[in-house]
Amino acid sequence: MGSLDRGIPPEEVEGTPDFCNEAVFRRNTLPPRSYYIPESSLLLNGQWHFHYAPTPLEAPEPFPAAGGTTSSDKGWTTIQVPGHWQLQGHGIPHYTNVQYPFPVCPPFAPTEDPTGTYRRTFHVPSSWDPSSQLRLRFDGVDSAYHVWVNGVLVGYAQGSRNPSEFDVTPFVDRTSPNEVFVRVYQWSDGSYIEDQDQWWLSGIFRDVHLIALPSEDRIEDWFVRTDLDEEYRDGTLEATIDVKASSSSVRVTVVVRELPKNGGAVVASEESSDVADGKVNVSIPVANPEKWTAETPYLYEVELSLSTGSSVVQTIRQNVGFRKVELKDGLICVNGTPIQFHGVNRHEHHPLFGRAVPLDFIKKDLLLMKKHNINALRCSHYPSHPRLFDLADELGLWVIDEADLECHGFYDAVARPQDIPEEMDYEKRKKLTFARAAKYTSDNTSWRGAYVDRMVQMVQRDKNHASIIIWSLGNEAFYGQNHKAMYEYAKKTDPGRLVHYEGDPQAESADMYSYMYPSVERLIKLAETEGVKDDGTFEKPVVLCEYAHAMGNGPGGLEDYEEAFRTHKRLQGGFIWEWANHGLWKEDSDGKSYYAYGGDFGDVPNDGTFVMDGLLFSAHKPTPGLLELKKVIEPVRVALEDGQLVISNLYNFIGINHLTASYKVEELSEESTLLTSGTMELPAIPPGSSATIALPYITKHISSDKEVYLTVSFSLRQPASWAEVGHEVAWFQHQLSSAKSVSRLKGPTSGSPELRCEQRQAHVVVGGDGFSFTFDKARGYLTSWAVNGVQLLEVDALTHAAIIPTFWRPPTDNDNPLSVPYWKRFGVDTMTSQLRSSAVKSSNGSVSINTVTFLSPPVLDWGFEAETQYTISASGTLNITVHLKPSGFKPDHVPRIGLSLRLPQHFDTVKWHGLGPGESYPDKRLAQQTGVFAAESISDLQTPYEVPQENGNRMGTRWVKVGGAHGTAIRVTAGDADDWSDNCNRDFSWVATRHSVKGLESAKHPCDLIEEDATLLRLDAAVAGVGTAACGPGVREDLLVKVVETKFAFTLEALVD
Repeated sequence: MGSLDRGIPPEEVEGTPDFCNEAVFRRNTLPPRSYYIPESSLLLNGQWHFHYAPTPLEAPEPFPAAGGTTSSDKGWTTIQVPGHWQLQGHGIPHYTNVQYPFPVCPPFAPTEDPTGTYRRTFHVPSSWDPSSQLRLRFDGVDSAYHVWVNGVLVGYAQGSRNPSEFDVTPFVDRTSPNEVFVRVYQWSDGSYIEDQDQWWLSGIFRDVHLIALPSEDRIEDWFVRTDLDEEYRDGTLEATIDVKASSSSVRVTVVVRELPKNGGAVVASEESSDVADGKVNVSIPVANPEKWTAETPYLYEVELSLSTGSSVVQTIRQNVGFRKVELKDGLICVNGTPIQFHGVNRHEHHPLFGRAVPLDFIKKDLLLMKKHNINALRCSHYPSHPRLFDLADELGLWVIDEADLECHGFYDAVARPQDIPEEMDYEKRKKLTFARAAKYTSDNTSWRGAYVDRMVQMVQRDKNHASIIIWSLGNEAFYGQNHKAMYEYAKKTDPGRLVHYEGDPQAESADMYSYMYPSVERLIKLAETEGVKDDGTFEKPVVLCEYAHAMGNGPGGLEDYEEAFRTHKRLQGGFIWEWANHGLWKEDSDGKSYYAYGGDFGDVPNDGTFVMDGLLFSAHKPTPGLLELKKVIEPVRVALEDGQLVISNLYNFIGINHLTASYKVEELSEESTLLTSGTMELPAIPPGSSATIALPYITKHISSDKEVYLTVSFSLRQPASWAEVGHEVAWFQHQLSSAKSVSRLKGPTSGSPELRCEQRQAHVVVGGDGFSFTFDKARGYLTSWAVNGVQLLEVDALTHAAIIPTFWRPPTDNDNPLSVPYWKRFGVDTMTSQLRSSAVKSSNGSVSINTVTFLSPPVLDWGFEAETQYTISASGTLNITVHLKPSGFKPDHVPRIGLSLRLPQHFDTVKWHGLGPGESYPDKRLAQQTGVFAAESISDLQTPYEVPQENGNRMGTRWVKVGGAHGTAIRVTAGDADDWSDNCNRDFSWVATRHSVKGLESAKHPCDLIEEDATLLRLDAAVAGVGTAACGPGVREDLLVKVVETKFAFTLEALVD
């Protein structure tokens, strides 16, 4: 072997290396099987010795002389397994969404192919049967690897999120230390079909086990299936058991029993000695078993025992659920009932460990899903950790298990040379690129084996789980003959499950039509036309495998999708993209720490912040978007009609007797006053049905002049496997009566002294008893408001005003693709002010300062003529009325319309009557209730998005009070109704923050934000929705802030203790 061949296994010397050969994806691996780790196993996780090399040829040889067995040897260090080497000081994490980070020349890996070599020793436990078969099992290695034991090459595998097992019996010494040596290649031919939207991270990232199994007689694998009769009452358990048998005396016994927590009683059993061709087939009838669904995850234990003579050689236990999955009348049905997916897409992610996710962290994810009314999970875009499916079986989730397959990067390889813009309609881009992109691998016969292998690995590992009702052929891999081969394998091997693949536009190799990110209008049209026959019937349903892109401040418009799902039976729900941000914790040399995204590690090319698009923050804490989703998909809906509650049960399988309903009636004014509360008896309401409850005990609290609200909460009556007693599942709020007006706390009295109005060279000063207002005569704006010597306002250095009409706000992730370029093209972010006229008038004990200004951007000819009236009463109340008249070549819409105020920094507490306690926007407000809320600090009002952006807006406001030092506060209410135009909402919006618009717009991470030495208060008459345009539809037309004639008014009162 020449020097250039150093370290390359013998199989590769005469030809292409294994890791650059699409026809070689395994060498000497055992047949895939159901996940099972026996008691006689040795977990090899922990500290391994590690060597990092820039290319495979520079990696050490698999012999002790080439690196030794201690960390002190040259070039070797230690590393934790499971883990990724980029997160342990070797190389850097790299994020791309679609584009490949290496040259596109499949199947070849780049020359610069970082290679990690792992080694550790182990001893075979002396308690193990010395004749047992020994297997070395890897549950996940990215991206390809060769394995040696005691210097002997054992085999090769790729398919990063799929397991591989090697028979190492001939190579292991049962009495002396043994060395396992693993060479892992960062890039391989497999990388071309592992282009999922995630960090590129390498290494041994899942468990490694040494397993001992009986050598002569053993169960190799098993496939346990359930079926139900035509009435979905009685069941049948069918088991196919692969057996290695040395004689005809081998027997297999199958016992079905209740789980130990349910008493452990035997339900049925059967023994078989017919081991034909190494298989045992058993069919066991079970009378009326409890049925498994995501709402009723009832499990049984199946015990498989292999015996020879009178000895039990091996016992395996597998939990199963009795359920039947089928297409019925064109719909996905479980146990004969159509289901609705309220799902999410979940990548494997941990902010410290990447895809090496601890089991308790996985369980936390699934518990959060259940607590937020999520009932379905799509494994994006590869099979999850095998133990996740045990948890999904136990907790109750519908699961789409997806093959480890995506090659989206071929799109860029095709589209960029054609200069196809991303702004082009997605369907048009598909027509121009997808067929050609498919030719690289998906429609290339030389890759068929690799494609099918990924399906085989997933199906064989996960086939015994009740929660998995759909297999998926992968994601964003175009469509070709290799997908057809995968589909055929799945259907032949497991006809009891359905198959999904979004990339198949005609659903030839799928049991459903699947789409990503359509608008609600297009979705409804697809449901009404795609695959629909002339008579209106259809054979396959429609699902959204990805929708409502949850990036940053969003997603908006969830209720619109849910309404479409409820009203069009063919639409069987969907899966939000996505579950969690993928930020990786990073500490810079300058002491800053943050959750990093693409580019933060110097990774080029990268797709930046697109990895931060989840319903959870990177530490897996809920965002406001998750709270909104929980509310939108709650399984109990309520309406108040004619004094009665109409309660609708939206579960698919169960009633609502597991819930307790409690109510409260509150009067809302300066405080919240509880008028009455209690519990109510819920009637039996079958799934999909409604019932009414009379509410005679609340009618006496309905008032003609007070704001009174009824709130009903539905919570768990008993503890569940996923939540404690009292966990709130759903709630309803209804306004029983409204106040005639929002009261002012102060008003002119007969004893109020007259106002003083002093004209100075550059200012007008209006004063009264203990207060004064100062106006800038050159600019026409208020610059000072003092009460008892305490300044309530500060002048902004840029605008030279303390209060000014404004239209800009910090952009959101959803604004950035389309709205921000549009708004900036019209200079909405650079508006200036020109004073055209001003006048001072005194009338009825008050002073009014009337100004006309023109608000417009540089360069352009459009703007607003703003007629503003500042009216100061004798009691010191300030009323501001603004009348905006647009002119010129103007934009269609702007982010907001309102006032911006600058208050001294000591204004730090807030109390308000409106929607809360969290943020709300026109298309993201359903999770908030109307009430009286308080924040002890301005910082408590901020939503800490990991990419800084617009946040903290609160809608539906009757009044807001911002408190400062010296017992001072400013209370804001809406002005008179006559001063509000129809396009504005008198229940106004507000934001209080310490972060400037410029600061939020320019900061890359929260640690980059610098607090202003002031409190910035925004009072808005109109605010735009947030939408999902980062990847999907924008804001609904009627929720945009249109540039039309607008009128609004606010009243400000100074309060002094």
